[in-house]
Amino acid sequence: MKFSYKFSNLLGAVYRHGNLSFSKDGNSVISPVGNRVSVFDLKNNKSETLPVSTNKNITSVGLSPDGNLAILVDEDGAAVLVSLLTRAVLYHHHFHKPVHSVSFSPDGRKFVVTKENVVLMYHAPGKNREFNAFVLDKSYYGPYDETTCIDWTDDSKCFAVGSKDMSTWIFGAERWANLIYYSLGGHRDIIVGCFFEKDSLDLYTVSQDGTLCVWESDAELEDLRKGSRYLERKKMEEERKRRAEEEAHDDNEEDCDIVEHFFSTEGICGNLTAAAFHKDMHILVTGFASGAFHLHELPEFNLIHSLSISDQRISAIAMNPTGDWIGFGCSGLGQLLVWEWQSESYVFKQQGHFNNMASLAYSPDGQAFTSLCYSADGESLLAGGRSKFVCIYNIKEQILMKKFEISCNMSLDAMEEFLDRRKMTEFGSLALVDEGAGDGDGVHLTLPGVKRGDMSSRHFKPEIRVTSLRFSPTGNNSVKLILYTYYIYVLHTE
Repeated sequence: MKFSYKFSNLLGAVYRHGNLSFSKDGNSVISPVGNRVSVFDLKNNKSETLPVSTNKNITSVGLSPDGNLAILVDEDGAAVLVSLLTRAVLYHHHFHKPVHSVSFSPDGRKFVVTKENVVLMYHAPGKNREFNAFVLDKSYYGPYDETTCIDWTDDSKCFAVGSKDMSTWIFGAERWANLIYYSLGGHRDIIVGCFFEKDSLDLYTVSQDGTLCVWESDAELEDLRKGSRYLERKKMEEERKRRAEEEAHDDNEEDCDIVEHFFSTEGICGNLTAAAFHKDMHILVTGFASGAFHLHELPEFNLIHSLSISDQRISAIAMNPTGDWIGFGCSGLGQLLVWEWQSESYVFKQQGHFNNMASLAYSPDGQAFTSLCYSADGESLLAGGRSKFVCIYNIKEQILMKKFEISCNMSLDAMEEFLDRRKMTEFGSLALVDEGAGDGDGVHLTLPGVKRGDMSSRHFKPEIRVTSLRFSPTGNNSVKLILYTYYIYVLHTE
C-alpha cells in the first residue's frame, strides 16, 4: 500500500532512563530510550531499535542468560516479553505497581522482580507454548521499604536483594533447610548495589553514602541442603553454642565477619548513584552524582582507575561479559558512553536531544510533507510541502484544524485556469512555458524541433513549494519560506 508505513529506527536519542545491558557476545549494548529499546552494535557501528513499544517510559530491562528473551517494564509496571531473535512480542503482563529491577537466574529457569517491599520470583518462560508465560513461584517479604537491586549466586541457589531501609536480604531460591532468609545491616544509607562473589556466598554491598561492606560467609554453597527445617535449625543452634563456648575459652582468636571500606565522597564525587561488579575479574565500578566513576579491585579495595565522564548524574552502569567495556548512562542529558578501561579510550560516546524538538523534515521528493513545526505550547502542528496549501493539526485531538491557501497568484502555482488542447505537447502545456528566457535558474525544456546546443531554451513558471515552517516563540505569528519568498501570518483572535 502507498501509505503503509513500518517503523524503521529511532534517531536523536540514545538513552533516557533505566538499566543498561550487554548482549551475550558483549559486542552490543541494549539501552532503553523512552518507551522503546535500542541495540547499538559497537563492533559494526550500527544501531537498531526494536519494533516494540510500551505505553510509558521503560524503567527496567531484564535480559535472559542466553540472550534470546528480554522483559521490558515501564513506569506503571506493565511488562512486555520480547523475543530478541524474531523481534516480536510474546506476552503482556501487568504488575500493577512500579518495578525497580528485573533479573534472570544464571541457569535461566527463573527470574525475580522487585516491587515495592516485595520480591516476586517467577518461572521463566520456556521453549514450549504456554497460556501464561509468567507463573508466580514464590513471594518474599522482609524489607520495610522499597527494594532497589538484585543479584544471584552462580548456581542460582540464592539471591540477594537490597532495600531503601539500609538492609540487604538473602533468600533461597529453593526450600533449603538451613537457609530461609538472612538479613544484613551495617549501612547508614540506601543500598545501591549488592553482589555475590564467584561461586561463593560472600557478599559485597554498596550504599548511597559511599560505603562498601564485605560480608564473609561461614558456609559454602555446597552446604545448602534440603530437609526438615526444625531439625536443621536445632542442629544450627547447637553448632552456634559450641562455637561460642570455644571462642570464650580462646581469647586470642578473633572472628571478623564484616569489613568496611569508604569511597572518597569529598569534592567532586558526591553521592554514589550506580554500581556494577564483574565476578570473574573482581572489579567494582561505581558511579557518582557528579559524573565521575571509580574502578576498584576487590576484596583488597585497590583503586585502579578514576575519571569524570560527564557533568550529570550517572544513572546506570553495566559491564560486558569479558569485563573490557563499561557502559554508562546519564539520564540528565540522555548520554550513553562505553569506556574501555584498559586502553582508557571511548568505544561509544553519544548524546541525544535534551531540548524540545522544533522542526522535522521528510523526504525531499515531496511525496509527503517536507516541513513540520510544533507550536510553542506543543498542542498544534504546522505542515507544508509541495503544495500551495498549509495545514494546521491538533496533536491531542488528532484532527485537521485549518487548511488555508498561501497564494492565489496563478503565475506562481504552475497552473492554468483553462487548458488549450492545441498547446498540449508531450512535455505538457506550452502555456506554462515562459516565452522570454530569463537568466534565473529553472527547469529547462527543449521545444520540439530544436537541435541540441540551440540557445532557444525555455523555463517553466515557478511552482509553489513550502520549504520551511516556523512558529514564533509566543505562538501568535508564523513564518513560511516559499522558494525565495517569506510569508508572515498573524493569529486572528476574533
